[in-house]
Amino acid sequence: MRGLIGLVIVLAIVFVSYKLFFAQLQATGGAQPTRTVDVVGVKNDLLAIGQAERVYQAEHSSYATMDQLTSSGALSMQKSGRNGYTYSADASPSSFRVIATCPAATAPGCLNYAVDETMEVRSIP
Repeated sequence: MRGLIGLVIVLAIVFVSYKLFFAQLQATGGAQPTRTVDVVGVKNDLLAIGQAERVYQAEHSSYATMDQLTSSGALSMQKSGRNGYTYSADASPSSFRVIATCPAATAPGCLNYAVDETMEVRSIP
């Protein structure tokens, strides 16, 4: 009988701990794995576009727009965005900046990201 009462007490403690943990996880915003996956994908896309810019620059001695990257074959990405994010590239002969713009209307609180010739992805306003 003591074993059964001890088991019930341990199960009650585990259940309460489980409920408190997931209540805290939801309160901190950790329960949105889809948005996290989207952001990681966007950052990876920006790095791929930045690498394509480097390849294009090595071959043509200048950076390119998104259309020039895809038409030259430096970028094999077929889509111009990911899950609502849209990509655009500003290029000059000596620099580039690729911007991922988030859909603020459909995803409030999302951030825009950019990468330049330093290949560092940054959040931008």
